[in-house]
Amino acid sequence: MLRDQLFTNQISRRRFLQGAAATSGLMLGGLPLAARAAGDLTVGVVYVGARDDFGWNQSHAVAVQALKTVPGVNVVEEENVPETDAVSKTMESMINLDGAGLILATSFGYYSPFVTDMARKYPDVVFRHAAPLWDKDKDPKNAGSYFAFQDQAHYVDGVAAGAASKSGKLGFVAAKPIGVVLRNINSFLVGARTVNPAATVQVIFTGDWSMPVREAEATNALVDAGCDLITCHVDGPKVVIQTAEGRGVKTCGHNASQASLAPKGFVTGAEYKWETIYKQFAATLAKGEPLPNITFGGYDLDMVQNTPFGAGADEKTIKVASEAIAALKGKAPIFKGPVKDNKGNVVLPDAAYDNMAPVLNGMTYLVEGVIGSAG
Repeated sequence: MLRDQLFTNQISRRRFLQGAAATSGLMLGGLPLAARAAGDLTVGVVYVGARDDFGWNQSHAVAVQALKTVPGVNVVEEENVPETDAVSKTMESMINLDGAGLILATSFGYYSPFVTDMARKYPDVVFRHAAPLWDKDKDPKNAGSYFAFQDQAHYVDGVAAGAASKSGKLGFVAAKPIGVVLRNINSFLVGARTVNPAATVQVIFTGDWSMPVREAEATNALVDAGCDLITCHVDGPKVVIQTAEGRGVKTCGHNASQASLAPKGFVTGAEYKWETIYKQFAATLAKGEPLPNITFGGYDLDMVQNTPFGAGADEKTIKVASEAIAALKGKAPIFKGPVKDNKGNVVLPDAAYDNMAPVLNGMTYLVEGVIGSAG
């Protein structure tokens, strides 16, 4: 998947939706949609996996469900579409058969060449892709990117974990040591140490985004190593959460809500809030205005959230995590230098870093307190 740069295929869909809000973006571009029958907007949504995966795909599907409550927008959806020319065929059928004027391509590997090629072929259709890959110098103006800084919600997870863990030994099951994953791990550790300065995070990389057997093995290994709270960054966290619950340790989730999978040990989870972005898109296009080519945000723009607290969160945990959320909404910085990596090198020398600072996107290291190797 193209998410490594950062940081199955048919037509079985038919649904209805729209939304309202102001958009936030860095550059304006994209074309306003041509007027359609009765003023409706048809949105095509493409998922790489199942919509009920308790993870990445479900996080988008939940947002789409929220949009379906709003009149004036039709929605067509297709799940389990691989990152091949199959996605091009799906997008094209949504445009030609369903009249889609906005395509939401929700998997990283969909972008190049599939989204960009379709955008060039259909200049009157707006394409938006869930990863910060749009390039103003080479990509079509009717294409664009949207993403959210989920590390802010992982920071809150870390604050909660620092309070909820008795041992201070936290475990993290991760797919690959790339920028967006490393940033989530580092934010989790920084959050934990605001409550317990001696907290550590032991990380195991599985090697890919969906490897259920390896995820179970990694979770068990972390519990065996003494970790009493486990979190993760994999596409579908179901196996990690259920395995940890079965071992009697607490958990924090990722992408979507896994609270129902861990009725005894679930604390909270780091979730995207795509609903905010999707409603902004629909409202902007309904007014005949162009979308921003790039739409990013975090807690300050209501684009991430934490799962409601579960049974694994006591009163102290809820208090400190809630305070952390309030601070992030006020743009309080997560990273305050000097910050060292876990090899002793100063990697963030400045006193404080805006949570949108580009330097944070380029993390190639694990911070001091994380046990593991970034490569």
